[in-house]
Amino acid sequence: MRKPRKRFALLAITVIAATGALTACSTSGSSDSSSDGGGSGETIKIGLLLPESKTTRYESFDRPLFEDKLTSLGNYEVIYANADQDAAKQQQQAESALTEGVKVLVLDPVDGAAAASIAESAAAQDVPVISYDRLIKSDKVDYYISFDNEQVGVLQGTALVDRLKQDNTTSGLIMINGSPTDANAAEFKKGAHSVIDPSGIPILAEYDTPDWSPDKAQEWAAGQITQFGAEMSGIYAANDGTAGGAIAAVKAAGTEPIPPVTGQDAELAAIQRIVAGDQFMTVYKAIKLEAEKAAEVAHQLAQGDTPSPDTTFQDIPSTLLTPVVVTVDNIQETVIDDGFYTVDEICTAEYADACAAAGLQ
Repeated sequence: MRKPRKRFALLAITVIAATGALTACSTSGSSDSSSDGGGSGETIKIGLLLPESKTTRYESFDRPLFEDKLTSLGNYEVIYANADQDAAKQQQQAESALTEGVKVLVLDPVDGAAAASIAESAAAQDVPVISYDRLIKSDKVDYYISFDNEQVGVLQGTALVDRLKQDNTTSGLIMINGSPTDANAAEFKKGAHSVIDPSGIPILAEYDTPDWSPDKAQEWAAGQITQFGAEMSGIYAANDGTAGGAIAAVKAAGTEPIPPVTGQDAELAAIQRIVAGDQFMTVYKAIKLEAEKAAEVAHQLAQGDTPSPDTTFQDIPSTLLTPVVVTVDNIQETVIDDGFYTVDEICTAEYADACAAAGLQ
């Protein structure tokens, strides 16, 4: 196989561009003996390592979408593991995947800095690494696929500031950021601050949520509600999990109405909260495009080809997709029309009346 890493080094100048060891992890493959995937019919192994399962997208969308697309491209076997938000566990999973003989490693890191050693180990074995969704802080990464994460924060911050000014409720907000070990969380935070800081709306308190934990977000938010009371007129939450924790804290405190709360990932529970009026907005990221692009790039790298990047990010050939704001006004045009969810999935009996009011039938 040709060495894509060396070719990337030249192109970078000119283009813009699961439990424990994997012996216990599941695999997915295709019986197709197409030469596109494996030359004379041999199965090619591709590693897919995802960071956690508290966020529903990984097991419900990223994994099956990636596996389906990859196995449609040829005779591939996906060596899969989920790290359950444990960087040491992910390190072991990566070592096992490399021992298993994967030809490409698709890695969504628990800790972007700690995962640099995984990228270095893979490079030493001439295994290309795709940094998936979250950035690996290493110059050994061959391709990066994600969204414009700073723009995600800008969208969240803009939506929240506009809503608070529209409602004339600008006394103050709290910020519930993502995990301090997730490089993407820093980008969301940066983007949000770029809008909130000059808005004139005070930031009463701010929290970086360990492991993106909804429980920890809820616990912290409860303390801020006690401290600030009605002065807290809005909540910036970096994703739908932390938004759910914050909303649970608000409800437990008996605060009415619930202040506007942001989110991200367009989780089903978040869309239902938006329909019900409990959550103000989320950011929808077309995971199908992201997962399928990762599969296409993995296929190209496994064949020794050089993918064509759309841009570069920190000198890494990259594809950065566009995030979209979702409120109750555009659920139909976004997550439903894209096939992400059906009306029946969103509009269960509990939400039937709210769905009817929102025109979702």
